[in-house]
Amino acid sequence: MTEKQNNHATKIAVRNLNLFYGPKIALKNIAIDIPENNVTALIGPSGCGKSTFLRTLNRMNDLIDNVRIEGQVRIEDVDIYGKQVDVVELRKRVGMIFQRSNPFPKSIYDNVAYGPRINGVHDRKKLDEIVESTLKRAAIWDEVKDDLKKSALALSGGQQQRLCIARALAVDPEVLLMDEPASALDPIATAKIEELIYELKVNYTIVIVTHNMQQAARVSDWTSFFYMGELIEFGETKKMFTTPENRQTEEYITGRFG
Repeated sequence: MTEKQNNHATKIAVRNLNLFYGPKIALKNIAIDIPENNVTALIGPSGCGKSTFLRTLNRMNDLIDNVRIEGQVRIEDVDIYGKQVDVVELRKRVGMIFQRSNPFPKSIYDNVAYGPRINGVHDRKKLDEIVESTLKRAAIWDEVKDDLKKSALALSGGQQQRLCIARALAVDPEVLLMDEPASALDPIATAKIEELIYELKVNYTIVIVTHNMQQAARVSDWTSFFYMGELIEFGETKKMFTTPENRQTEEYITGRFG
């Protein structure tokens, strides 16, 4: 851990994390402290374990057969793999944004109100407030405020992705996991997502998987380089992109392999 990182509270502490698909090991002895209210980028070549690691942070790997996990993932004081952990509650705390936007085939309003309703909020005035404030936080309110009854599927790809971010924010998470959230978007929509990420880190801890080195350099405070299921290097993004400590990191960032 660098001195600078000591100035940031650790939101997620990972220790001795190993993940197996059947007999095959996919993550090897991962240890990392992810700082609160910062953006941490996960980079590395395809198949190196980035998305697998991301999914360990809200137990999405539980949904895959023959997965076995060893080690510890703590969000603040809670070991999320402890027996007493309610996975539904965990996924409220740790929201997930996927590579391709996946709005429900419902209205814009009902997409955002979905989570609060499941959690027992049925008062229309309260739901209206949540929908408006959440769409504002996701920087899409001005574009959709007159069309809240319109199908979410009628939105553009970039708008759908921001709506999915709003849907995740509506249940008041603490952490946002983003798995290549802009990879299917055009440059203008990508820029809006990046700007949104920058604004959201004031209130949320964000972990983002990206294949785009320029994007990692633009949006993240910290970068972790994965290779062959191992965490090779983790540090401040500026330092990683200028003077990485590991030769493999340097070769990947400069495009010499991967």
